[in-house]
Amino acid sequence: MKNILLFATLLFGSSLVQATVQGKEVTYTADGTILKGYIAYDDAIKGRRPGILVVHEWWGQNDYARKRAMMLAEMGYVALALDMYGDGKQAHHPDEAARFSAELAKNLPLAKARFESAMKLLRHQKNVDAENIAALGYCFGGSMALQMARLGEDLKGVASFHGGLATEMPAQPGKVKAQIISFTGTDDPMIPAEQVAAFKQEMDRAGVNYKAVTFIGVKHSFTDPAADEYGRKFNLPLAYDAAADKASWDETKSFLADVFGSK
Repeated sequence: MKNILLFATLLFGSSLVQATVQGKEVTYTADGTILKGYIAYDDAIKGRRPGILVVHEWWGQNDYARKRAMMLAEMGYVALALDMYGDGKQAHHPDEAARFSAELAKNLPLAKARFESAMKLLRHQKNVDAENIAALGYCFGGSMALQMARLGEDLKGVASFHGGLATEMPAQPGKVKAQIISFTGTDDPMIPAEQVAAFKQEMDRAGVNYKAVTFIGVKHSFTDPAADEYGRKFNLPLAYDAAADKASWDETKSFLADVFGSK
């Protein structure tokens, strides 16, 4: 009986520890547009800690972006899955996604305003160290996070997962404050080898502290378990890759510890 009670106590206690990771919806604005994000944190951790912005795929701020925010919260960070489209809008077809993302790609000041509004919200959280902010982005979000780094946003680090690397506004020497890491796959037709090579040249010329990781035989959207379904449904070259997902996440953990000086 004592062993049973001990097991129940340990199990219950473990549940309590896990339950300390909280997630909640937040609303903020940029230039009069209502934006709907999702913030995650571990309320068992006392004091301020680094904050991380999670920039969504072209599908919008959905469950996948929130999942990544929760994973970051479990690591001890405060994470905000931001809303780049406005009003929490999500795309359910590639045509919609292409239209939503193109609106921002063609209007960089608008994208910058929405990114900065989310960053301001994150910085003002009472449990966030405002001097230690980073950004992670996926697909469209990876491209957007990289572009914010190119523009000189005050970020410690930027990690791009299967995000496009091309830009019409390349990084300039002395402009980029963030340390950068990018993850792409060799079998991703959306990010061909030529684009990766051009990105490396751009970063080298600008003197950026960066690392470009390429996974052999890996396709686009390799970190998202829903990629296989999307690929079949819409005949897109998408595929989840569990090994690349794990490898990129493990490296990101080390990357974040490094940029925040917590090693």
